[in-house]
Amino acid sequence: MKTRLLKSVIIVAGFAMLSSASYAENKESKENKESKKETVCFESRDGRSQVVKREVKKGVPNVKCSSTTGGVLWWGDPFDGTVPMGAMPITADYTNEEAVVKPREKEIDKNKLLSVCTTACHNGEYVPVPTSMKPRKLTMHKDIVPDSMNLQHGRGGIWCLNCHSATNRSKLIDNFDNEISFNQPQKLCGKCHGPIYRDWRDGIHGKRIGMWQKGGKKRWWTCTECHNPHDVQHGTRNSGFAQLAPELAPEIPKGMKTTNHENHAHGDTPWWEGIFGGSHH
Repeated sequence: MKTRLLKSVIIVAGFAMLSSASYAENKESKENKESKKETVCFESRDGRSQVVKREVKKGVPNVKCSSTTGGVLWWGDPFDGTVPMGAMPITADYTNEEAVVKPREKEIDKNKLLSVCTTACHNGEYVPVPTSMKPRKLTMHKDIVPDSMNLQHGRGGIWCLNCHSATNRSKLIDNFDNEISFNQPQKLCGKCHGPIYRDWRDGIHGKRIGMWQKGGKKRWWTCTECHNPHDVQHGTRNSGFAQLAPELAPEIPKGMKTTNHENHAHGDTPWWEGIFGGSHH
């Protein structure tokens, strides 16, 4: 009887140890997965400008992501992953400085693009050149353009092949069928949106980061990083992208009771009374 009882105790203890070890192992595995989980946020337009947070040098991340909006708050290295903008037809700031952009050409590499297209939809054959440039119902690319007969750009005046090359799918084209790199969509957009293009060129429209002194290196945001060219008429403001929610107000610094001093009108009351209260001598 004692022997059976002892065996039972040993078995129960063994199960308890195994369960404890298994729990510790699962917990450690879960913690490792959490620590290895990538932090992804977007730079300008959610779904188009995602960037993975990583260290560019010890203790310095490439970006700081907002927990409120999912957008980038600041850049540890504003030039990380950029390439030269390339030649532009009109002289402007980018002509007299080191202007860089985030590339898209590598995402639309000709060989990779054609292999995906031929395998997925064209039975292994080369993607055919359309015999007609007229709008037609598309059975593919619905994730980009849900209804190809109702393209939300140009109010019915343009279609896919007005911007995309029919013979070289990894290039854009202008009004004269000249090829344009996906790294320089501003060359295409500016053909129709002249006033906005001029504002972008002069720094009034769009965004730049980097060295702000004249002639300093800067990263320029191109049109499609902020505007969705396939759905640009979407939204109440006809902007093609939703406005970000504002960040939460920062906490009041230690030692301050209120932020009333920000509304304080200059007068006889010392400014510090609005911050710390009482009088200081």
